Amino acid sequence: MGSYIALLRGINISGKNKVPMAELKKTFEELGFGAVKTYLNSGNVVFLSAKDSIGNLTSRIEAGIKEQFGLDIPVFVISKEDLEDILQHAPDWWGDNDKEIYDNLIFILPPATFAEVWDEIGEPREGLEKIKDYKKAVFWSFSRKDYQKTNWWPKTASANISGKLTIRTANTVRKIVGM
Repeated sequence: MGSYIALLRGINISGKNKVPMAELKKTFEELGFGAVKTYLNSGNVVFLSAKDSIGNLTSRIEAGIKEQFGLDIPVFVISKEDLEDILQHAPDWWGDNDKEIYDNLIFILPPATFAEVWDEIGEPREGLEKIKDYKKAVFWSFSRKDYQKTNWWPKTASANISGKLTIRTANTVRKIVGM
């Protein structure tokens, strides 16, 4: 058995794509996954599964969500081990509890790549935000008071590439890994 994390993109936002966590947990259990736990209302699921490819797990979960909720929700699946590796490679400036800075981890949904994200969003605005890519993720930190002046803030939500990203805060990612 392997420990995995599924991050659902774009659920329970402003009353759209409603997915109750209790029902999501039940859906995962009906798909045959074990020790299913959800965290927050934004679609973070930790579960056990027989070793399988990430692609197969993703397809099963997306099909289960479509069947149960009637929604086409992109899902990013990662092994707990791989997420721990990503966190071990965090830059020094990321997630250091500075209250003036907001730290996120952007997950790039396959088959999208960091190069595609970079080509569409561009460079971070110097002095206001920092990014560093590692594997399937991008560490991203920005000034809380000047977030509207950043380059990445508006584009991660509205650019064409936004549908291929799902974003979690540093604290959320750390909590999920610890579950």
